[in-house]
Amino acid sequence: MDNNKHILLIHQVFRRASEGGGTRHYELLRRAVVAGHRVTVVASRVGYLDGKLNAGPAQTDDDGIRIRYAAMLSSIHRSFFHRLLAFLSFMCSSVREGLRAGQVDVVIGTTPPLFQALAAWCVALLRWKPFILEVRDLWPDFAIEMGVLKNPFFIWLGRRLECFLYRRAKHIIVNSPAFIDYLVHTRGIRRDKITLVPNGVDVAMFDPAARGEEIRNSWGVGDRFCVVYAGALGPANDIPTIIRAAERLRADDRIRFILVGDGKDRERSMNLVREKNLQNVHWAGVVAKTDMKNVLAAADACLAILMNIPMFSTVYPNKVFDYMAAGRPTILGIDGVIRDVIEASDGGVFFTPGDDEALADIVTEMAGDRAACARMGGNARSYVAEHFNRDVHSGMFLDVILASISKNSTP
Repeated sequence: MDNNKHILLIHQVFRRASEGGGTRHYELLRRAVVAGHRVTVVASRVGYLDGKLNAGPAQTDDDGIRIRYAAMLSSIHRSFFHRLLAFLSFMCSSVREGLRAGQVDVVIGTTPPLFQALAAWCVALLRWKPFILEVRDLWPDFAIEMGVLKNPFFIWLGRRLECFLYRRAKHIIVNSPAFIDYLVHTRGIRRDKITLVPNGVDVAMFDPAARGEEIRNSWGVGDRFCVVYAGALGPANDIPTIIRAAERLRADDRIRFILVGDGKDRERSMNLVREKNLQNVHWAGVVAKTDMKNVLAAADACLAILMNIPMFSTVYPNKVFDYMAAGRPTILGIDGVIRDVIEASDGGVFFTPGDDEALADIVTEMAGDRAACARMGGNARSYVAEHFNRDVHSGMFLDVILASISKNSTP
């Protein structure tokens, strides 16, 4: 039997290292290529954060990963209805592109959104190949708690589709330990059908000794204390709490807040900054993952924040592991499993989500004690290198894939 396999991933928002956003799948699958396997990804050209259509060839190759682009409506940010239409358009076109990818040995679907995972299941069924489901967020529960999904019919449909995919998957990969409890105790999935491959980081990408002078100069911050938020600027990310904290600190010229990234709420957030005439908040645009090491080197502390809803206590945000690998302390406005990581590492400070007064107090204290910040950053770097190393995770990810292929070929 040929030991080199062809892996197909259907992922609407797959990001390469040269692009902004989460690159979990690029990093995991790049290591599969190094191990001698073929990898094809079906992705969309429409940016999930900004809704823009990026032009280019129908196919490309990035470090051995072949990427096929499927058509998708670019109306993703107009309304819930338009977003649904965009998701459905990608689902249909990605099935077609998946079937054109040639002979494959396994098909991986990732959620959210649920529809792209359904497309992966369809391709796997038509190819008679194993279907692996990766769960990155618990949908539709997240959408319901955020108030995005309110219609009873769509809630019912979302839950039915969610459970359908869980049952049809040969194996399920989750990126947070809290998802295991949900799947086992709430959805009745067998524990031995689930593998945790947590979010993590390629530690070697970051240099904790770097200071990012060039980027700091471009920001015009001098030796001020810089708090960097790097990630999506969307409804879930609670950017208004950052802005309210900045407003409290507007008279403290020692401190600057730097927002790196893009998203549905970016323009609204920056309009709010302008309305309040805040000189201590700066939007630095979108940065490719390959340049993120320089951005985080320019930070004195880094910020991770989400809306204060119960489901967000289950998540392992990618950005936190990048912050830790960069040797920077995390100011964490997310309760739950990621708080456990920060507190176990002594690599940052937690504040109650949505509490802008507490956030302002923490930033003020850190700005006055940079030695303590450096100590926490060093702790974070050591801890993430030991417990959340992407090299280890890539081996776990590939083991699940190969085991599923092997079981499928067993008479």
